[in-house]
Amino acid sequence: MTKSTTFVKKNVALLTGGYGAEYDISILSAQNVENCLNRDLFNVYIIHIDRHRWYHRDGNETIDRNDFSFQQGVTKITFDCALIIIHGDPAENGRLQGYFESIELPISSCDTLVSALTFNKYLCNYVLSDYGILSARARLIRKGEDWHKARIQELGLPVFVKPNRNGSSYGITKVKQADELTAAIEFGFKYDSELIVEEYLNGREFTCGAIRLEDEIIAFPITEIISHNEYFDFGAKYENESDEITPAALSEELTHACKTLTKRIYKGLNCRGMVRVDYILKDRVFYVIEVNTIPGLTDKSLFPQQVEAHGWTMTAMLTKLINQIMD
Repeated sequence: MTKSTTFVKKNVALLTGGYGAEYDISILSAQNVENCLNRDLFNVYIIHIDRHRWYHRDGNETIDRNDFSFQQGVTKITFDCALIIIHGDPAENGRLQGYFESIELPISSCDTLVSALTFNKYLCNYVLSDYGILSARARLIRKGEDWHKARIQELGLPVFVKPNRNGSSYGITKVKQADELTAAIEFGFKYDSELIVEEYLNGREFTCGAIRLEDEIIAFPITEIISHNEYFDFGAKYENESDEITPAALSEELTHACKTLTKRIYKGLNCRGMVRVDYILKDRVFYVIEVNTIPGLTDKSLFPQQVEAHGWTMTAMLTKLINQIMD
């Protein structure tokens, strides 16, 4: 006679908020993830992170950062894993990952090193170049240091001026004339102390999401982004000012090339969890724009579109991910 086992739901901390410009997008991403999580399998607690306090959203209990727990009446709530759904600081740059690694709590995203590297666009593309992966030529500018116009002029015009460590297109300017450069740099420094000045690649824009499940890296259907604006800016991303075609109208050869490249990047950087890689396709060659280790997950975001085009629901994908990180 076999003994019956009692199913016990796991406690999942869903982290939202953050310290940076992408705070509002983090809230929207976490709301969508919250709606997609299977409550029959998981007890979900929304943990709000800001510079002043970490707390349980629904009960307003303060998080004890010694072990990432909180007291609910006479009951101490602890967690089996953390879903980090925060864009920008302090998540995509690896700061939260380092904290969770120190207390040995499983997390949904890449580790500290990979998160910090990919958040630094300039260094990440430099590392990827060692794998033979191409990106646009770029120059790095640091706040308070002299920048040399001659080095930037080598890139030609137009160029993009963008924060080196930020997302959601905050602080980006497309510079078409040399006399626009100073204002673009001043604007970019409002969002980061490091900027990239990057050559403009005249091509089509694509993005491909990926995840590793059971030791297999799965590349999702590719999305082509056709912005109604000068580039894929905030309005194009979040205010319906673009066409997003999933799966993209690419040949079988180019589809295979993009998915293979995405898997190479995922494996080469030793990524974990949900990742999205953005590209420009020029002369049948894919150039990496950036690697997103916590991609947008709002109901309008690209990664959920790709998951659904793959034939999965977000609920099913998140269930697979959570079960895997707790194994």
